[in-house]
Amino acid sequence: MKTNLGKIKKVTDLRSVWAHEEYDFSQWLAEEENLALLSDSIGIDIMLEELESAVGGFSVDLYASEEGTGRKIIIENQLEDTNHDHLGKIITYASGKDASVVVWIVKRARDEHRQAIEWLNQHTDEQIGFFLVEIELWQIDDSAYAPMFKVVERPNDWAKEIKKVSATSNATQQARLEYWTAFNNYAFANKTFAKEFKQRKPSTDHWMSLSVGTSSCGLSILRLQQQSQVGVEFNVYSDKDLFRMLHGHKQEIEEEIGAELDWRELPEKKVSRILIKRDANLTDEQEWPQQFEWIMNKLVKMKKAFKKYI
Repeated sequence: MKTNLGKIKKVTDLRSVWAHEEYDFSQWLAEEENLALLSDSIGIDIMLEELESAVGGFSVDLYASEEGTGRKIIIENQLEDTNHDHLGKIITYASGKDASVVVWIVKRARDEHRQAIEWLNQHTDEQIGFFLVEIELWQIDDSAYAPMFKVVERPNDWAKEIKKVSATSNATQQARLEYWTAFNNYAFANKTFAKEFKQRKPSTDHWMSLSVGTSSCGLSILRLQQQSQVGVEFNVYSDKDLFRMLHGHKQEIEEEIGAELDWRELPEKKVSRILIKRDANLTDEQEWPQQFEWIMNKLVKMKKAFKKYI
């Protein structure tokens, strides 16, 4: 029996689909499903803030933030080969917006500009990262065009964190980095858990933030060395009314999670927290899998319980 297979081909003329960077491509990219495709490609949850956002007398194509952390993101589009003009622009825009993440989307990355982005990632600190991304279009026979983001250069986060630890010679930071790395390796090998959350880079912080699909709230894992505890907390950002509404469903939420929670409105701070903790021997690596299982269980249950009300 003969099997009919289609022929896949690359669309080389991007402007046959997006004639204008600002009015066509940027508008397309700003749509939720397309921004989600970029988010998946670079591993950062992008929430659009503004199209053509002013930077002095200029404007950046897309100004956004990272869901869950609030880190500022700029995205500059170029439907042609990279050039010096746009390299200068992304640095100017990053400075003007105090951005932590810079994404440069191009048709083709020239070697000299790929090397320039690699150099920036190697010589800047852990507070900023540069992504160089090629946009491609593919088609099978006469099917609809399929866009694909190809990441050419990205921050070497592990190298930056190691450099940070080495520079400070801080054993506590090294221990945190090892713990979060082990957690990622354990948790995201679980396909069920990996469907619920996107993996975050391991860091030297005492917490790790995870998205719940909205910019108003987020989840965090806490590694509390001095207290010999681990914790999971649900964070409500800058919305006391939302926190109070959730608190009004305290009984139902705690029954679904199967545990009492520590509710902290924290009037003097923007973030309100809903927390659960347990004792943990953080120095015994043999106990880490048990700790990770508890963390994963609470993350999934808290996300499910709170998502009903937000």
